[in-house]
Amino acid sequence: MTIEQLQKKFGIVGKSKEIHDLIDIIIQVAASDISVLIFGESGVGKEVFARAIHSASHRAENPLISVNCGAIPEGILESELFGHNKGSFTGAIDARKGYFELANSGTLFLDEIAEMPITTQVKLLRAIETKEFMRIGAETLTKVDVRFLAATNKDLQNEVDAKRFREDLFFRLKAVTIHIPPLRKRKADIFELVHFFADKFAEENRTAKPVFTTEALDYLHDYPWPGNVRELKNAVETSIALTKNAKLTKEIFEQIIPYPKSGTSMNFPVVTRKTPEEVEREFIYRALFELKKDILDIKEILLQKENLEIQDNPNDVHSVEEAGKRAIILALKKSKGNKRIAAEMLGISERTLYRKIKEYHL
Repeated sequence: MTIEQLQKKFGIVGKSKEIHDLIDIIIQVAASDISVLIFGESGVGKEVFARAIHSASHRAENPLISVNCGAIPEGILESELFGHNKGSFTGAIDARKGYFELANSGTLFLDEIAEMPITTQVKLLRAIETKEFMRIGAETLTKVDVRFLAATNKDLQNEVDAKRFREDLFFRLKAVTIHIPPLRKRKADIFELVHFFADKFAEENRTAKPVFTTEALDYLHDYPWPGNVRELKNAVETSIALTKNAKLTKEIFEQIIPYPKSGTSMNFPVVTRKTPEEVEREFIYRALFELKKDILDIKEILLQKENLEIQDNPNDVHSVEEAGKRAIILALKKSKGNKRIAAEMLGISERTLYRKIKEYHL
């Protein structure tokens, strides 16, 4: 698979030398089953590169299972990874496969690996080395053929030194380490990312494609992006959602992502002192955007998302909260309690799903 094919298929957007060098590495490591550790600041797009590695490998036709180790509560992480037998603990109504089994013949991507508890790290190391594990409540081992990718935004060597991460697991995972540079160090990619996210958002929400003024693009180029690509994506989507016309100006982005106009280096994230009015205005912008996103997501879920088979009844009027609760209940029922699959059906992260389950007392 060529660089252009990878970029087009997996949304690896950018023309910088750093991006092209990363794609070269991906093509090289994808050919084998060697473990890869992906390092980068939060929001740089580590999962995008993990998906590219999997899809360029000989395992591409088999599943890629992504696990956010920081999103799953410690008490159930082992069950989520290795599965459990029926009756093995309170609430284990049915036997369930864990992520290791679901990834059999494919790739298991362990995101935020540094957040995994030490006790689980021990069992993970053994499973990686032997390609076998034991379900909770089982008496026999289960063998799998899985390739392992991991990602973190922390310096794992520092975590090892602080006794928060096992040294043997660290050495096992870092056979090949890929460093994804922050967005502020690859400014050449900003314009392409801006237009990519804008066009995608307009298409998904059936709105007109926005037009960016020259001043707006200059502003986005000079901004330090402490939240990296994720922050850029959110800024673009927020600006489109809150603008009545399709023209996006510098003033709009000054409200969403303000920063000092002079006397401050733009090479690193900066902390600004905002007036109460500025803080309130920014909060309102973000709250409105999140509310609109929630409504759109729930509407999509209830009407057509992932074959949930929700029938439209004009006499059945629900509040946004009730609609969200109903969608989660249906997704959990459809997935037979598998929260990973339910989260995918709903189009939300596992962390958000766990939070909503707790919030709705499900």
